[in-house]
Amino acid sequence: MTTLVFGHKSPDTDSTGSAILWAWYLNEIKGDKAEAALLGEPNTEAAFMLKYWELPKPAIIADVKDDQPCVIVDTNNPAELPANINAADIRAIIDHHKLVGGLETRGPIDITVRPLACTATIMIDLMGDNAAKMPDWAKGVALTCILSDTLEFRSPTTTDHDRATAENLAKDLGLNIGDYAAEMFAAKSDVSAFSDAELLRMDSKEYAVGDTKFRVSVLETTAPKIVLDRKASLIETMTSVAAEDGVDQVLLFVVDILREEATLLVPNDLVKNVAEKSFSTLVDGDTVVLPGIMSRKKQIIPNLAV
Repeated sequence: MTTLVFGHKSPDTDSTGSAILWAWYLNEIKGDKAEAALLGEPNTEAAFMLKYWELPKPAIIADVKDDQPCVIVDTNNPAELPANINAADIRAIIDHHKLVGGLETRGPIDITVRPLACTATIMIDLMGDNAAKMPDWAKGVALTCILSDTLEFRSPTTTDHDRATAENLAKDLGLNIGDYAAEMFAAKSDVSAFSDAELLRMDSKEYAVGDTKFRVSVLETTAPKIVLDRKASLIETMTSVAAEDGVDQVLLFVVDILREEATLLVPNDLVKNVAEKSFSTLVDGDTVVLPGIMSRKKQIIPNLAV
């Protein structure tokens, strides 16, 4: 039976690329039958990666069947996975996020969770000498994942190992990291085709602080004005998205990659209080700029307070 390899819902570049990368490894190196899958439409940067490296988009699945062999990448959170995940046959987890709990397996499995910026970096380590056998497209996928998750080494999650791995991949491919990253971020910044609701869900995770449930959404861009010009309609849409998704509030952080800061939309007193308590700032208006805030994983979610 084919092993499905997939990451989290609202698939970003690392979730998309790491699934493709590990499926290649299982097929070509381990001799197992594996296939990458997605739990939704990939974001614009992930779509750029697929086009640039001439790769087909993996099949999008809504759920998994009982006993379906699978490998989970770039998450270990059941809330970000198919509803039937605990009835599947989970074979491995490869991730770089904190342990959440709630997943059940049939027996002992391979679990690798390391404090690196990117799942693809971990995968290259796990491949060992076999990583040298990656075709150029696989090296390109891994490079794209690392540059995405580190925001071209600007994110505080970046480690020396992530940087060295990316630089080695770029050297092998003959790519200039700055030029390639600029193309990636331009693709990520092109959100004109998306509705407000799609933007609010594009790169988001559910997170609870006490009894308050949030959808924590991040839009990383080199052109924040494009998003902020839609501020009024985004704020209005937050109410319906929160109701539909069963959360109390949507938090939208627009991350300016080049200025290395985030702008949080402030639609009401709840978000005002969250901003002031979480980031030691004062809010006067419907947005607040948070200098140096780049990472949801390391700087936003750990600091959220109500």
